Amino acid sequence: MYRLAHHVSTVETDYGVVLLDEKRGVYFTLNPSGALVLKSMLATGDLDSAVGALLAEFAVERAIAEADANGVVADLLAAGVLVSADG
Repeated sequence: MYRLAHHVSTVETDYGVVLLDEKRGVYFTLNPSGALVLKSMLATGDLDSAVGALLAEFAVERAIAEADANGVVADLLAAGVLVSADG
């Protein structure tokens, strides 16, 4: 499972989600597909669920959905915005 880092706040917008890293004063903007990946990862912690959510919501091929989901998760983990719920 994953969670947002304690120092991260979120706001939903008409075009996705904005995340604020309050510790560093850095904003991250997720478009609707990125927001869907984040919500799915926070709810299930399962990348396959995030891919399934993208496939259900958008007309994309599985390979593209997998690449997009992997990219969003990797970027958020690298930025320290998304963290393991165990850690």
